Amino acid sequence: MVKLIRKATLEDVPQLVSLAIQMWKSHTIEDLTKNFCEHIRKGKNIIFLAISEENIVGFAQCGLRFDYVEGTDSSPVGYLEGIFVLEEYKKRGYAKELLGECQNWAKDQGCLEFASDCELDNEDSLKFHLKMGFAEANRIICFTKRLTDLEE
Repeated sequence: MVKLIRKATLEDVPQLVSLAIQMWKSHTIEDLTKNFCEHIRKGKNIIFLAISEENIVGFAQCGLRFDYVEGTDSSPVGYLEGIFVLEEYKKRGYAKELLGECQNWAKDQGCLEFASDCELDNEDSLKFHLKMGFAEANRIICFTKRLTDLEE
């Protein structure tokens, strides 16, 4: 089977959002739609799609990070913001192809390094990253605190 990987267009956004909401469950459909449209229009990040029989079965979103990225020493750094493949299409090479397109795009942007992250408990993502040649750079837990909740 030939795997087709191509850049997302505005026409792809509804189907793209239906996949993305399965990965980024804390986001709303409206927010994802707005963000994807903005990325496609402005070109800040690039989104690649995996296509099978004219259906979008996966996607990868990558961008450039100019601030410090854990484990890197150059700037900008290509950054995998997210990658998702429908369950029934996993283990067929789509994620590897999507990642390859992202890495090639980052090289074309002048990046010397490519990075990513995943949640601490996402073992599938950890295995994928290691299999694809990533090295674990760090493990962190992030904290936030609302300053409006402080007593005066």
